[in-house]
Amino acid sequence: MSRPPRPSWVYFVIGALTWPVLKTVFRLRASGRDNLPREGGFVLAANHWSNLDPWPLGIPLFPQRFLRFMAKSELFWFPLGAIVRAGGGFRVRRGERDEEAIATAVGLCRQGHAVVMFPEGTRRQKGLRKRHEARWHSGAARIALEAGVPLVPAGIAGTERLARLGPLRVAYGPPVEVGDLAQLPIAERARAATDRLRDAIDELERSLS
Repeated sequence: MSRPPRPSWVYFVIGALTWPVLKTVFRLRASGRDNLPREGGFVLAANHWSNLDPWPLGIPLFPQRFLRFMAKSELFWFPLGAIVRAGGGFRVRRGERDEEAIATAVGLCRQGHAVVMFPEGTRRQKGLRKRHEARWHSGAARIALEAGVPLVPAGIAGTERLARLGPLRVAYGPPVEVGDLAQLPIAERARAATDRLRDAIDELERSLS
């Protein structure tokens, strides 16, 4: 694929209007952009502080890359649903294994899209780290493996303190190595890749502290 998919006009307008806000008001700084594929699809997996996490993840890549993300099915009511779709969201049913959402994500990756995933499965609460409580989900790794695209880790810091106008920081890491897992069944490959992904995200997040 010579070019990544183009965003909707809504995505483009939101990006253009909010880019200066993140850069000046929230002092957004991003590192590691060279680790991201310039062409083709990939899964971008990060830690999860806030519902607004896709915002600082996507702005450093704007307008070159158009991020897609799973959004809870409750958001898809008129007219909000149309706005969510135009902004890159696609439906997922929370609290159950949603094969349709997984298939949609795999298809988007194969079409050249960048799909954002939060393997922790839920936002962290009250500023506390829930690593030892929350169960990491293997969906991000499974999507990347089934689509045959890179699994890219990212670390986010600052979205838990947006009300205080704290600085936002994002670090993108090199794709997780999964070539040596090729002989394993898909479920085992996804679990092993998720363990590596968790270590990579933890390391990126520590680099931002």
